[in-house]
Amino acid sequence: MLCVLVVVLSMTTAWFLRRSFPQVHGDIKLPGLEASVDVVRDIWGVPQIYADSSTDLFMAQGYVHAQDRFFEMDFRRHVTSGRLSEMFGESQVETDASIRTMGWRVTAEKEWNILDATTRDYFTAYAAGVNAYLADKSPGEVSLEYAMLSVTGLDYEIEEWDPVDSLAWLKAMAWDLRGNYGDELSRASLAASGMTTEAIAQLYPDYPTDWHTPIVPEGTVVDGVFDADADAEPDKSISATETSVLAEDALLATLDATSAVNAVIGAGGADGIGSNSWVVSGDLTETGKPILANDPHLGPAMPSVWYQAGLHCTDVSTECPFDVAGFSFAGVPGVMIGHNGQIAWGFTNLGPDVTDFYYERIDGDKYLVEDEWLDLAIREETIEVANGDPVTITIRETQHGPLMSDRGGDPAALAADASDNLGIVNGGSKYGLALRWTALDPGRTADAIFALNKASNFTEFKAAAALFEVPAQNLVYADVDGNIAYQSPGRIPIRGKGDGTVPVPGWDPDYDWTGYIPFEELPVVENPDEGFIVTANNEVIGDQYPYLLTNDWAYGYRSQRIRDMISEADGKISVDDMHAMQLDSANEGAEPILDALSALSFTGVEKTAVGLLDGWDLQQPADSAPAAFYNSLWRNLLLKTFDEMPEGREPGGGERWAYIVSGMMNEPDDPWWDDLSTSAVETRDDMLKVAVTDAVAELTELLDKDPNAWEWGDLHTLTVTHQTLGTSGIGFVEWMFNADTVAAPGGDGLVNATGWNAAVGYEVDAVPSMRMVVDMSDFDNSLWINLTGASGHAFQAHYADQLPLWRDGKMLPMLWTKEKFASDSAALLRLVP
Repeated sequence: MLCVLVVVLSMTTAWFLRRSFPQVHGDIKLPGLEASVDVVRDIWGVPQIYADSSTDLFMAQGYVHAQDRFFEMDFRRHVTSGRLSEMFGESQVETDASIRTMGWRVTAEKEWNILDATTRDYFTAYAAGVNAYLADKSPGEVSLEYAMLSVTGLDYEIEEWDPVDSLAWLKAMAWDLRGNYGDELSRASLAASGMTTEAIAQLYPDYPTDWHTPIVPEGTVVDGVFDADADAEPDKSISATETSVLAEDALLATLDATSAVNAVIGAGGADGIGSNSWVVSGDLTETGKPILANDPHLGPAMPSVWYQAGLHCTDVSTECPFDVAGFSFAGVPGVMIGHNGQIAWGFTNLGPDVTDFYYERIDGDKYLVEDEWLDLAIREETIEVANGDPVTITIRETQHGPLMSDRGGDPAALAADASDNLGIVNGGSKYGLALRWTALDPGRTADAIFALNKASNFTEFKAAAALFEVPAQNLVYADVDGNIAYQSPGRIPIRGKGDGTVPVPGWDPDYDWTGYIPFEELPVVENPDEGFIVTANNEVIGDQYPYLLTNDWAYGYRSQRIRDMISEADGKISVDDMHAMQLDSANEGAEPILDALSALSFTGVEKTAVGLLDGWDLQQPADSAPAAFYNSLWRNLLLKTFDEMPEGREPGGGERWAYIVSGMMNEPDDPWWDDLSTSAVETRDDMLKVAVTDAVAELTELLDKDPNAWEWGDLHTLTVTHQTLGTSGIGFVEWMFNADTVAAPGGDGLVNATGWNAAVGYEVDAVPSMRMVVDMSDFDNSLWINLTGASGHAFQAHYADQLPLWRDGKMLPMLWTKEKFASDSAALLRLVP
């Protein structure tokens, strides 16, 4: 009897866990199709979709995305519409209120009306495919997550997918990649702590243009067009800004408001968040054709933010122009990064300054502009709360944007601070803080997706890039004819006054944005003489450029390392060479510290530990003892040296901090070296010795008494966490939905950019979320890898099957031709009318 019970229980558990797994074989009727569509999946569950018409193609993509990733899609649309409380209760009300105040969904609805009619057709077809999958399914049949949430008492009904749900997700990506928002907030925080302007400037040094080459080394705007060959002085009359800021006391008044916004939504610009992309011309490759590589660095999530797929018209024509493969977003039609039959492209974050805060003088329902009091735009919205009462919020906006101060802190206290510090007699009015952000202006980025997917040459690619308004990205390009190129797209504001580094007075029109940099004047380069283009969030172009893009770049360690590897390659470059470059983890920022350390003497176990660094090649594989010791030394050096930093602003590491410390290595008596916790005045060498002692003690406690047994991967671990249930605090639930912890190579600010925050610990918080290498001579020779897997269903075979390969630096064939893909296929699903 016991055996029977065990069998029944096992079968019931298996059914419960597997009932949401998608059908990947046989035929399925899909109402609305014009003709049958083949969905061919390889052994990794990655689909290639073949259809006779564009609308059938995107309808099938919607169906397949929903099969594998609907819970992720549903979660995302609740994020972007400010409706997380409907799923997760009152804990998410503040987050919902902030997102609704910014109006992501409202902006997406406005965008729908300005998109090209064909784009709307594609989004509509995609939504129809999603809804066809959802039809007649209970939540538990769609995803295991819904079944688990029902245990909490959530009585949930899945709504149909709306095309605007797809558009709204682009707002979330724009927010995640919004540029230097975090750096602006940090500067305000440091000023509020009493730090001097000179000290803050030292923590945000100018980009080292002479040491780390910009993306576009030459060129400027000439007669309204960017000319990559121009060497004349730019016309400064079109300069974007006149640097002018409020008094320092006024800057201090901004802290409470910006902190409140950050606490609810989270600041962008984390040091570990970035990307690499580069393209090498056929003059430098084995095949004589270009090779393009891309690996965006994002926060690790289960499932991965990316979904690999191919979208193929059976017969490519004007009516059905798509034949493309690459990485898509579940919930959005088309391919974001990849290649078609003629071109390939990749993205990195350009990181321009696209957000500004404006102080607004508020009196009741009015706000001041010059001498006129204007009406605030006001609307009310109701947040539905699972297992709770609805919450109604009032959203107020000025001409600059939403009043984010309404969502954070006590507005009366903020007004008092602003009144005192700005020194203005306000006659009883209060102050608010409005957010101006490019993504809150309706745009046509959705049109750009399909234009990129079907572009066949650089002229068409540039036309597509002109539509890609937010987030502003670096675009690298290659084509089968042998051309390589770079294009900066995106809305980048031109300011009347101010440089975007601190909040400015909204009542003064001189500080308003006067427009955006014209697309024709954004940096672009085709077929550069050196034969390659590298982007890694580094400076786009030097001071000869007349417009302000931003003052906050990654400091060029990754980009220069890639440039050096290409320039110093032994012979012609292959696809495997490009892949090996992606895995490079040379920590060149360590060299100044190692030089200073070599002049010091140690004894005992400290001497043994420091000896690990003798002859170290600077690489950081997971089994490296030198990497383990150096990174512990680095962390302890940062935290002890910069003990003046206020809470929450401790040094996190990465390229900026490497550059700061490299400069300080030439100044052994720099005041930053002094440890404030002692009565002595410490120097560089004193702090290096303390860091060695602390690192040895830390690693002895955490790892082993023998320094030779230390391994970097025992500290530097990655746990890919489910974006909702993965932090539930319930061990069994976390075990179900999170991936196994893995040892990670690489590090923060390295080409193999597995970021970590020195202020927190060694755990990985940013990763190359995918890797791709495209061979323009033979697309079947291309490579790709995703962080996790194709599936979003826990316990399904493809939930995390690519993670071990990703961990070990391996990649999968990115097969292209139907014949080769079919020979490697594991499943064929036919969708029929």
